[in-house]
Amino acid sequence: MTMDETFEIVDEQGAVTGTALRSACHGNPALLHQAVHVLAFTTAGELLLQLRHPDKGVEPNKWDSSVGGHVQPGESPEAAARRETEEEVGLVDVDLRYLYRYIWRCPLESELITTFRLVHDGPYRPQPDDLVDVRVWTVQQINETLGSGMFTPNFENEWELYLEYQGA
Repeated sequence: MTMDETFEIVDEQGAVTGTALRSACHGNPALLHQAVHVLAFTTAGELLLQLRHPDKGVEPNKWDSSVGGHVQPGESPEAAARRETEEEVGLVDVDLRYLYRYIWRCPLESELITTFRLVHDGPYRPQPDDLVDVRVWTVQQINETLGSGMFTPNFENEWELYLEYQGA
């Protein structure tokens, strides 16, 4: 399903220090590589989440951030966020707002993630090769579902960061 693409290896500030294949990065948390997340909210304040494809190597069949993907070599995080937003949920020419950057580490991998926010009421056109479904969740629904195992650990961490960022 996923080709063994090349990722840039970066330091904690995002400076490129080398390259490695996806297969090497996913399995070696010492290889910090860049990813992007987009949190797509409706005008009513609901958050679009995606259900990860069962064939995904990382956290299959779990709900995750609206859009997520890796930064390609030579690509800026904003360009990656725009590309992934179009590829995963079919939105083009969106008004992306930079939120924050953080490092996500787990036993499988380490990512330097840049998160953006957008507001859009759809329609969304989910990419069936990449994700199973999308749906909008209220803040209350998300908060009541945290810790149930339905969300990826990365999304649960992202949600906490977002709420902190918002001052909630």
